[in-house]
Formats: sequence, C-alpha cells, structure tokens
Amino acid sequence: MIGILEKEELNAILETLPVEFSVIDKNDNVLAWNKHTTRIFKRPESVLGNNVRNCHPKKSLQKVEQIINEMKSGKRETAEFWIDLPIGVKGEKHKVLIKYFALRDKDNNYLGCLEASQDIERMKKIKGEKRLVD
Repeated sequence: MIGILEKEELNAILETLPVEFSVIDKNDNVLAWNKHTTRIFKRPESVLGNNVRNCHPKKSLQKVEQIINEMKSGKRETAEFWIDLPIGVKGEKHKVLIKYFALRDKDNNYLGCLEASQDIERMKKIKGEKRLVD
C-alpha cells in the first residue's frame, strides 16, 4: 500500500467497502470480520479466535479445508464461487459471490486467508453505461 492510514480511517474504509469479509490466521483461527450487524453470513462474536472450521456448514467443510490447504502449500492463491441464498425480509433468492484470497507476506509466506462475500443480485441487472455525472 502506498501512504499511511490512521486506525480510524482504516476501520471506516473496511466498514464502507461494499463487501463483507472475514480473516483467518495461518493457524486457521478467525481474527476479524467487518459489517457485523449487516452480514449475509452472520456469526456470534464468540467465534473470534476459534477455528474457521466451526463457522462453515458440514456440507461445505471439505471444500473449505481443500482451499485453505492449497493456499498454505502455495498451490492456490484464490478461490471463487457463487451461491443462491434467501436474503431480506421476503427471503428472495440473491446471487452471492464468495472469494477466498491467500494472504502472504513480502517473502510469500502464508499469513492466512481473506474470505470476501458480496450480494451481486443488483449487479447482474446492470446494462449499458452510467457515467459519473449521470
């Protein structure tokens, strides 16, 4: 990153980004997440410090473990998938994009994983252009 951000500015940015994220460390423990009150995938604060395997449904656990192991070994840097989830008061199905990113230091050592999720239902309907001043 170029430049320096104060902690307050960084926190504001992380809460403002149009994506929710979770971060795990190199030992697969949950470090942090943003958008606590508005998350698609809600979790209690008691999850902090716990193994990430406790945050995923059993049916997806094998794939999560595979992705993390491949990131640790250097075989994979990212993983991307999408699912249909009921969202909102009416429980209408929305397309949710989920991406995993390996976090690495300057020497390419594995530091952990960033999971980013975003409701992309509205984006699917974008057509043409909308310029900044439109």
